[in-house]
Amino acid sequence: MTTSQAENFIIIGVTLDGQAFRPSDWAERICGVMSAFGAERRMAYSPFVQPGTHEGYKSVFVDGGLYATEPMAYTFLINFAKDNQLKVTPA
Repeated sequence: MTTSQAENFIIIGVTLDGQAFRPSDWAERICGVMSAFGAERRMAYSPFVQPGTHEGYKSVFVDGGLYATEPMAYTFLINFAKDNQLKVTPA
């Protein structure tokens, strides 16, 4: 996956060798980094980076629109998945 053509993708909380990624709240932590305070003075996840489950594993759903807004954040997420050898699938 290249950043020259931003795509929607899912980072799945399982390594390429089949091990569940730890810690168990990793998806919420990553999405928390991308969150901001809203009008109600509460933290809200970015509309581009959302936690969830996929294939029974904690996952992070990334909207390709993030690249247009924050290309470094988009690249960070791609590199996070690569560095931790996590499974990534198109969304």
